[in-house]
Amino acid sequence: MSPRAGNAGPHTLAFVESPVQLLNVLEWAHLHAPGAGLALVVLSPVDPMTRGQLRRMAELARREGHEVRWEEARGGAAAPFHTVGGLMGPLRRAERIVMGDPFSRYVQLLLTITRARELVVVDDGTATMEFVTQLARGERLVRWHRKGSRPGPRDLLFAPVSSAARRRLTPSRGRRVAVFSAMPIAQAPDGVTVTANAFAWTRARFGPPRLTKGADMVGTSLVETGVVDGDRYVAAVRELAKRHGATRYFAHRRESAEKLHRLAVETGLQIVRPDLPLELIARRGPIGRTVLSFPSTVVHTLPLALAGTEVKVAVCDIDPAWLTQHASPRAQGFLSGVTGSARDVHRLAAVAIAR
Repeated sequence: MSPRAGNAGPHTLAFVESPVQLLNVLEWAHLHAPGAGLALVVLSPVDPMTRGQLRRMAELARREGHEVRWEEARGGAAAPFHTVGGLMGPLRRAERIVMGDPFSRYVQLLLTITRARELVVVDDGTATMEFVTQLARGERLVRWHRKGSRPGPRDLLFAPVSSAARRRLTPSRGRRVAVFSAMPIAQAPDGVTVTANAFAWTRARFGPPRLTKGADMVGTSLVETGVVDGDRYVAAVRELAKRHGATRYFAHRRESAEKLHRLAVETGLQIVRPDLPLELIARRGPIGRTVLSFPSTVVHTLPLALAGTEVKVAVCDIDPAWLTQHASPRAQGFLSGVTGSARDVHRLAAVAIAR
């Protein structure tokens, strides 16, 4: 353990499953516990790109004085039992739990074990908006792109744990709940403290970036999650790149290799697989003077990370015709809300695509 980690170490326990979650834990610690370390547990996924970014982020966390514990939480059928069993002690000793994804079944299970009197939710992208809304309405915790669909057998089996986790995430006389977010929080539940994430740590550690003359594009996983049709997405990217002179496409960590290959062939864009979250990549530079995106987390976070630079973030609306027949009934409204609530971005009309 780092010498500095003893200040907050075992008393503050953080769980992350993605690079963005880890980044936002660092942002939270920079604002709320400057100079103190914490115990950070990485519940590692199996996706190679995500694992690579998490390894890089873990190194940055160690440099900040935090203790990092890497758990192969999905490394086989017995992995969850070993992971949860090994965390029983730290969970029961922790006075504060910081988490990046309250929708995660892993995190929900861990919440039923802890006795912590303070729970903090940091951003896991736009899902934070949905989490706060569902908590305020007393609804079951369901990711936005799955809302409206019928619960499967695993959902029904896990329902008691999910319900218990939701109760733990509801403030009470002996438990405080806080949200640390760069997202616009319109309807905070009673008793939940909301603090703005301005990406102060990112701006203090990186940049300012060198700017290039052209434009860059940011990828999304809307095709992979079944929300947007793949053909329509590729056509929209091709048209946007041509219209704005984009040369690079920063891939989302969940985008499939097949889709990225097709984008490279059909659009001529250079596909870049970032080794860190895009907020850090953009802040380090070089980055285009215009960054093009579809509705996603970055339309909220990039303007904050790039504050004080001349970079313009432009977001293209999703045409309802691009949605798949399997998309949640709430998809269009949610995506429109992501775009409409973004600050300091230039809004682009949806690209017209011939059938």
